[in-house]
Amino acid sequence: MIPIPEKTPGNTEWFVHDRFGMFIHWGLYAMPARHEWVKSYERISTEQYEKYFKFFNPDLYDPKVWAKAAKNAGMKYFVITTKHHEGFCLWDSEYTSYKATNTPYGKDLLKPVVDAFREEGLKVGFYHSLLDWHHPHYTVDANHPMRDNPEYIARDKDRDLDIYAEYLYKQSEELMTKFGQIDILWYDFSVAKTTRFEGKGKDQWKSEKLIEMVRKHQPGIIINDRTQIDQDIKTPEQYQPREWLKVNGKPVIWEACQTFSGAWGYHRDEETWKSVDMLVQMLIDSVSKGGNLLLNVGPTARGEFDDRALERLQGVGTWMKRHGRSIYGCTQAPSEFICPKDSRYTYNPKTNTLYVHVFAWPFRHLFLDDMADKVEYAQLLNDGSEIIMNKSSGGDNLLTLNLPVKKPGVTVPVIELFLKK
Repeated sequence: MIPIPEKTPGNTEWFVHDRFGMFIHWGLYAMPARHEWVKSYERISTEQYEKYFKFFNPDLYDPKVWAKAAKNAGMKYFVITTKHHEGFCLWDSEYTSYKATNTPYGKDLLKPVVDAFREEGLKVGFYHSLLDWHHPHYTVDANHPMRDNPEYIARDKDRDLDIYAEYLYKQSEELMTKFGQIDILWYDFSVAKTTRFEGKGKDQWKSEKLIEMVRKHQPGIIINDRTQIDQDIKTPEQYQPREWLKVNGKPVIWEACQTFSGAWGYHRDEETWKSVDMLVQMLIDSVSKGGNLLLNVGPTARGEFDDRALERLQGVGTWMKRHGRSIYGCTQAPSEFICPKDSRYTYNPKTNTLYVHVFAWPFRHLFLDDMADKVEYAQLLNDGSEIIMNKSSGGDNLLTLNLPVKKPGVTVPVIELFLKK
């Protein structure tokens, strides 16, 4: 059997089919280029951080190039940071002056990227931070840049978090009403309580009111789980679940969000970049457990995807061109299928096709237990070449796939098994 999650308020049908999306983290933090949390990590005051706002000018920004790179990588949707924790807004919001239109660049950055990705046929998603280290009424918590500044903390008595919550509501409503159909809303995140500071969650964000408004304007939208009120998807970050993600023992719709390297925003000197092999394996692994993969790019301060990101997007796209049908429309294989060692199964229930993703290429043979009476035909997916099958005569229903000695020249070889009706 294949796990079946309960129906959620949003339209997740396309989401669980498309499986692969692009995350984009972009803001003023691309200028220091040493992590998107640089303001918090380095305890930078708003006054010190102002230099980035003063000189922000992404003159090489061409969202059509971004959109083509995503499409060519095989991605089917994207999610972009409208506002990250630093508080800087990519669009021309009427509720703040801290926005792209007031920088030297002088133009809205959000609408062009929405239009460009839509033109390439990708679904549109917005990330919006619940935190805001710039807003004057946002109080200090364990993540705030001024958490070690007694004078700043003392002024919390003059701050009214309800005023900030209304700002959050109004900006969310702008995003839901000024950019056409929005397919995903990715809020981030609720802050844990510590011995020094109160936390922030659904009561502070007024999450019920937020969600009600969002669904009024965008009835089919997919909303994530980070307002402390579960909605449509769970979002494990920077790790791969061991199995289909469950909540209270029940399977849920889920999406692993992952970076190319150790940061979400552009990080010039970060060197833990994942290889194309690892990225492809992460995508396969997610789908094999019934999940999606949202893979992040952090554009530079001049508005480009850097060469490291483009190289990996191209590599993933080369693999997806020939193997996309083992990803799109696929999910975890029925539990009765026993996956061979160093491999992952994905399964398309509509076509009744099983895909064996071989992470470690064996010598000559791949053995599939209890499959001899289930498979009608087998082929390599990259070129459609036949794989000869042998059925055991020992009565154990073992199926042996006779493989070429040399691994096919693709990142992860896939064997397509057409199952008997």
